[in-house]
Amino acid sequence: MRPLEDVRIVSLEQYGAGPFGSMHLAELGAQIIKIEDPSVDGDVGRTVPPYATDGDSLFFQSFNRDKSSITLDIRTDEGRGVFEDLVREADAVYSNLRGDVPEKLRIRYDDLKDVNPRIVCCSLTGFGMTGPRSKEPGYDYVLQALGGWMSLTGEPGGAPQKTGLSLVDYCGGYVAAISLLSGIHAARRDGIGTDCDLSLYDTAISLLTYPGTWHLTAGYEPARTRQSAHPSLVPFQAFEAADGWLVIGCAKEKFWQRLTEVIGRPDLAADERFRTFADRDRHRAELLPELEGILRTRTVADWLEPLYAASIPCAPINDVAAAMTEPHTVQRGLIASTEHPAFGTVRTLRSAVRVGPPGADRAPTRPAPAMGADTDRILRDLGYTDEAIAELHEAGVLGKG
Repeated sequence: MRPLEDVRIVSLEQYGAGPFGSMHLAELGAQIIKIEDPSVDGDVGRTVPPYATDGDSLFFQSFNRDKSSITLDIRTDEGRGVFEDLVREADAVYSNLRGDVPEKLRIRYDDLKDVNPRIVCCSLTGFGMTGPRSKEPGYDYVLQALGGWMSLTGEPGGAPQKTGLSLVDYCGGYVAAISLLSGIHAARRDGIGTDCDLSLYDTAISLLTYPGTWHLTAGYEPARTRQSAHPSLVPFQAFEAADGWLVIGCAKEKFWQRLTEVIGRPDLAADERFRTFADRDRHRAELLPELEGILRTRTVADWLEPLYAASIPCAPINDVAAAMTEPHTVQRGLIASTEHPAFGTVRTLRSAVRVGPPGADRAPTRPAPAMGADTDRILRDLGYTDEAIAELHEAGVLGKG
């Protein structure tokens, strides 16, 4: 058995952050029953270009493997009845909607405790269910701007930049997964469920970590650095070689000593200006041009060989294609292949979450479901007759079909 096979989550999730969080739980065996509103054609992620077909997309496939899909309009009386039947058999209700929507949809713990006193109601919203911005929509790009991330990203003097990936969304998904499991554990222990009020805003602010601590405690003013350099550890940044770029990270003094040997400049290690982290930080304007000039004289491969041999943290700056074919990616089993009627063989990335001994085979994975593919099966499991299911379809509660 996979570790979460006894966990059932009813999910009103959409787009990226919410589905990303529950997909990790699904890969570990949790049953994720994804409710899709038939009146709006389900999860908007199904329509994200450029690789979209009728009712599905490669974007959607990236976030929804191993789940079940049921079409259901919970705003109708009949749909609410079906929803509450699902809640009776579930451990959690999970959503990622605007902060005021869980109250409107009546999916908070106070709304559902009489249906199932052990239910955990986990809401991942843009700004949380309290505070002056609680009714605002929250998207990754907005949160990177508001949370200070863009002020730290990009070259000095250039325009502020977002990260290349939607990291607030994805980290918010991880936060939700941790909170969900914690809430379920407490509910099974105590017999009482709870709410989990999570937000992308909280996620973005908390991830400021040590620059935030430095600022709050010592008045530090974070600033963008050249070539993605670490704010205080020197050298730790991207360097240009003769044919591309690589990262070299001297996160310990021993790595700095070794680097000076690799580049043939042991005199730099003996230089009073560059002896310690603090010295090199104060004199980075003198040191970095020296290193940059040396590193431009050879290719990335020429530098990586002695750097790896000296156990200095380093890497080529790969593009996505190189990252996907990196032998370590392949060896770690990070690529999943599933079959899709429109896209053929779909290759997606598996969860980084693992439970089991090193090198163990990973459980098989299923493609993301077609919209409503599991509706009738799930309702039959709840005890609905074929006649009752047909009536719900005819009423439009489940969509037509």
